[in-house]
Amino acid sequence: MAIAFSCFTTMFLNREDAGRQLARCLLAAKIIKYRNPVIIVLPRGGVPVGLYVARALNVPLEVFVVKKIGAPGNPEYGIGAAAEDGTYDIDYQVAASLDLSPDELKQAVQQKVREAKKQAGFYRKQRNLSVQGRDVIVVDDGLATGSTARVAALALRTKKVNTLILAIPVAAADSLKDIKRFFDDVVSVESYQNFGAVGFWYEEFNQVTDKEVFDALNEAAAKEQKKVAA
Repeated sequence: MAIAFSCFTTMFLNREDAGRQLARCLLAAKIIKYRNPVIIVLPRGGVPVGLYVARALNVPLEVFVVKKIGAPGNPEYGIGAAAEDGTYDIDYQVAASLDLSPDELKQAVQQKVREAKKQAGFYRKQRNLSVQGRDVIVVDDGLATGSTARVAALALRTKKVNTLILAIPVAAADSLKDIKRFFDDVVSVESYQNFGAVGFWYEEFNQVTDKEVFDALNEAAAKEQKKVAA
């Protein structure tokens, strides 16, 4: 059963600050026995957070792309999420309330899978995602509905990971409770009942750029190359 470990009540200055605090929280939790660990970040918001966690734990970092699925004609209204490998999850109660047809749902899923695959190829280039037999720590900048984290968990489970851990700076309390069944462990810096949006808990919550993603991945790759050469 997953454990939600919470510590350090705070608001975050920015994603880098959140990453530092999350790293301390992970180290303090003592519930994770790392075996060949890897940080998997959900781009783009999870990248700066995950980079600081990877630095603190001295472990590699890679991206896995999951896209939120918006209602046809109203993309801001989330009805699920889809991953780069084709894994998806739909809130069928919400879809039914919007009178969405099976064809509309299928098209919405296929579009987001295509977008996720394209973005994953853009970020990883020719690199394969190597997670089999590893402890995988999934990092994002926050957990609101939990749809992207849930789909990430469903997708990564199929890749025969050893242990699957979710690490987030801040979460909606109800979503945190629900997401525990998808992960072996869940570590959060803080959670709140009256949550609102993830950005509310950050003083600075700027758009993460593709350059920031590439810089983080390049830093992580260079560090791994030095490890191998040592």
